[in-house]
Amino acid sequence: MDTGQVVFRTYTTLGSCIAALPEPMALGLGNVVGDVLYRVRHEHRAMVKANLARVLGADGGDAQLLDRWARRSFRAYARYWVEGARLPATSPDEVVQHTFVDGLQHLHEGSATGRGTILALPHIGSWEYGGAFLATQDLPMTAVAERIEPPALFDYFVEQRAAMGLTIVPLDQKSGGTLLSTLREGGLVGLLCDRDIEGTGIEVEFFGERTTMPAGPATLALRTGATLCTGAVYSGPGRDHRAVVEAPLDITRTGPLRKDVARLTQEIATRLEGLIRRAPEQWHVFQPLWLADRPVEVPAA
Repeated sequence: MDTGQVVFRTYTTLGSCIAALPEPMALGLGNVVGDVLYRVRHEHRAMVKANLARVLGADGGDAQLLDRWARRSFRAYARYWVEGARLPATSPDEVVQHTFVDGLQHLHEGSATGRGTILALPHIGSWEYGGAFLATQDLPMTAVAERIEPPALFDYFVEQRAAMGLTIVPLDQKSGGTLLSTLREGGLVGLLCDRDIEGTGIEVEFFGERTTMPAGPATLALRTGATLCTGAVYSGPGRDHRAVVEAPLDITRTGPLRKDVARLTQEIATRLEGLIRRAPEQWHVFQPLWLADRPVEVPAA
């Protein structure tokens, strides 16, 4: 059995076991796993602290306080995976019962225009839980996800989400065309946009420092006229999930497309700051995010 098969079988077996546990026990196990990861993942712990320090501002200089926030972050991330494993076996009625949304009307209003809606999201809480909820509200979401290895695990992930009413499109050269088709049909597109995975994004100011963010949400909205909103789905308190969808951004063209994309991407970044500040410990970013933290590429000799 090759490494890919081992990873696939391990993940799917653990997922099935977690789904079979009573929810309080599964969430408690998640806390234990989060605490263990916090202790052993030294590089990730240091990166989480560096990222959280920017969000917390003046409080980020308090080492003990920062340590507590970082520990909570690992627990929240473990909860994200526990909830993801349990979600395919969670009934739509139960999803609705435990989801509370402020601003859902913005998505319905965007759908009514016939030009589609784009929901720009940070890696907060459980966006997939929110996607499962939206499917029950006649607002099925199409989202883009980075491919993971092995391919069989990514396919498994896609199939699970499809069963919840959430369409996952792999991030590749074809993803843009799929999103355009979804918007032309008046559909809802969800884009996680607080990480510039491909390194080709727009430079913005984010929590007082420079970084880059994907141009996709702004570019799609400006080119299609789709409604562009920002939002997030937070885990807790308890078994509940509380989501917020903010009022649409103004996508009126004011100049050349490139300048409008830059302006709108900065507005998205500013809104994401507010969403992250609501629950910093639920922001799942374990990678270098700001330009100051990214590795410097050395030109080949």
